[in-house]
Amino acid sequence: MNAALYCSVWLSLRFLGATHSVSAAGDADCGLSEEQIQQVRVRVSREIRKSGFHRELVLSLRCGAAFPDRLWPLLVQHLPAGIYVDPYHLESLRHDGGLQVLLDSEVDLEAPAYASHGFTAFVFPARDLRDTNSFLATVPIHGRYQRPSGSGRKWEQLLIEAPRLLLRSDPCRKLCPHPPDKLVEAPCTAHNTSTCSWLEIQHWQDQQAVSLELPVGDQSLMVPVCAGTLLVTLLCCGLIARAVWARGWD
Repeated sequence: MNAALYCSVWLSLRFLGATHSVSAAGDADCGLSEEQIQQVRVRVSREIRKSGFHRELVLSLRCGAAFPDRLWPLLVQHLPAGIYVDPYHLESLRHDGGLQVLLDSEVDLEAPAYASHGFTAFVFPARDLRDTNSFLATVPIHGRYQRPSGSGRKWEQLLIEAPRLLLRSDPCRKLCPHPPDKLVEAPCTAHNTSTCSWLEIQHWQDQQAVSLELPVGDQSLMVPVCAGTLLVTLLCCGLIARAVWARGWD
């Protein structure tokens, strides 16, 4: 009986050890080990397209090696108060199966820059069909009206800081970050139904900001513009009143 009990305990321990080994091997092969991240060599670049108040922020993510299919990237992009993203436009793009972006707060589309605040966009880039080792996201951004300048300044420069790069792998049950990388919580998808653990990659690129310039009104022209507008309005009202008066006599 003691021998049977000993064999039973021994088999149970062997089974638990084998299960732990398989689990550890699966976690080590989930695509987020230090060696695998170094092999992938992710690089992010950004570009501002178009001109005027309506622009496009193009975020490109390229890998030096084959990017695993089960590995997902997320770019956390902070935008300053002088820029906004139309959530209705984003919703339309999302329903069309295109751009996947989630905003961390509500956006006032009508507020000027000096009455607004910055916000964060969670950008889930899609794999580029032309290059399987690249991901791409084109985010439509819009400039807000700036406070008029009294010093003759004609342009306002807005800086868009570098995004944070996050990686997640579905098979990973427990992420073990290697310094300087760290573990953070972020939305799993653009639908914002739940949060997941992501690995934030620190030294992936030179942390350089991109910029755009928006026109600024001249405050010194406020009086002549208002006076001219009032004069033209009164003149038009006089002409309309005269025409109505003349037709009334007919």
